[in-house]
Amino acid sequence: MNSAKVTVDSIRAMKNRGEKIAALTAYDFPSAKLLDEAGVPFLLVGDSVGMVVLGYPDTTHVTMAEMEHHVRAAARAKTNALLGGDLPFKSYDTVADAVVNAKRLVAAGAEFVKAEGGREILPQVQAILAAGIPFCGHLGMLPQHVLEEGGYHIKGKRDDEHQKLLEDAKLLAAAGVFAMVLELVTPPVAKEISEKISVPTIGIGSGPDCDGQILVTQDLTGSFPWFKPRFVKPKANCAAEIKSAVAAWKNEIGAR
Repeated sequence: MNSAKVTVDSIRAMKNRGEKIAALTAYDFPSAKLLDEAGVPFLLVGDSVGMVVLGYPDTTHVTMAEMEHHVRAAARAKTNALLGGDLPFKSYDTVADAVVNAKRLVAAGAEFVKAEGGREILPQVQAILAAGIPFCGHLGMLPQHVLEEGGYHIKGKRDDEHQKLLEDAKLLAAAGVFAMVLELVTPPVAKEISEKISVPTIGIGSGPDCDGQILVTQDLTGSFPWFKPRFVKPKANCAAEIKSAVAAWKNEIGAR
């Protein structure tokens, strides 16, 4: 269990010490509390809540109201872990929208916000930071762009993608983000980015050389059996355990 409150400075310091950053998603009070008690220092109320909890086909359906609702629930756990929230699809199209909606997530209990993109959203990132709100970047595969890109694709294979990822990472780092997620980036490119910037990189499906790793908790615990990412090795099979417990209970009440 974390003994002291984790801050954005704590996360930065972990990279400086060479300490890997463990990060997981939390969408509600009990999951945030359990993960905090397990000592996870970095928790994200991700817009993946749309698929994992709300039953949407992708993250583009998630609204600001839904993100606020789930951030409030997780924040009620009063975690020692650093707790942040995703700015959902279309909530940061303009600089003004980005700042207003980042403030809404902070008011709901987020200690940082995350949004997808590099140079395309640099003015929004700078404005959020200028408002005093810590920002976590997100490069590589961008789930909010899944419809326009026609699916989820590994990034960094082509030279132009490689260079853009590296340049975007440097731009975000220079702007003052405290960390950045690298999703489905080819491992050599993820390794290069991690070595060339001072900001912690947190990988998901991007190889072992990032400064940390983030997973959807349900993927790690096997509690969302209807979809299994290829890059995840579940450490439990909670779905089977739940079904078994319910079946045993049904048998018990039937026997009475």
